[in-house]
Amino acid sequence: PHGQNNADLDLPIVWNDDVFLPFDWSYVSFIYDATRVTTPLNSFEDLTTLPDDQKIVIQDPRSSISGLALVLWVKAVYGDKAADFWARLAPHILTVTKGWSEAYGLFTDGEAAVVLSFNTSPAYHIVAEGDTTKRAAIFDEGHYAYFELAAKVAGTDQPELADQFMAFVMSDTFQSLIPMTNWSYPAAQPASEWPEAFAALPAPSKAVFHDENTAAALRDEAIEEWRTALSQ
Repeated sequence: PHGQNNADLDLPIVWNDDVFLPFDWSYVSFIYDATRVTTPLNSFEDLTTLPDDQKIVIQDPRSSISGLALVLWVKAVYGDKAADFWARLAPHILTVTKGWSEAYGLFTDGEAAVVLSFNTSPAYHIVAEGDTTKRAAIFDEGHYAYFELAAKVAGTDQPELADQFMAFVMSDTFQSLIPMTNWSYPAAQPASEWPEAFAALPAPSKAVFHDENTAAALRDEAIEEWRTALSQ
């Protein structure tokens, strides 16, 4: 067990896991270039009506955790109609990358107008570059909540040191570093203490999330629906 009090977490969902401890989080989102995409993107359906010169880059769910989060998000929203959605979205996808970095690089290089990322991604452009043109599309259906986790290894030969580290992860010292270094929300710090750039970010009113058992049960089907549609 991680040995920390889950009640100290400030997350969009209730966290009951006593093994894995979130240290930061964000919402999986599509980031768009506002100089190119001028019509609001308020839903998954809006992605399927983008013009041909406004392509999307996503990540492969078989090799990327953000890509996997996307197919689980689509499955949560569309259920047994997920395959139909993917078939309609496929013509609008420029390419599928193995990981996030390659996809985001294509976006910032101007190769694509929209990229799968996180709703906190624009904070980097705002703070580091003074660029407000990279924006998160906030969907009415809600967004998949994404967490980065820490855990105490069962076989550690330094259990006391591991416990100290887990406590440090929850400390204000550690949590205050998260926003401006990992460009994510801190997991154990209220929004009132976030940097202004983060507090001002658009965020969905609804979180979508599958627990580990549900996600495991849906994973193969969700990936296969995605793969079949994009291979047509």
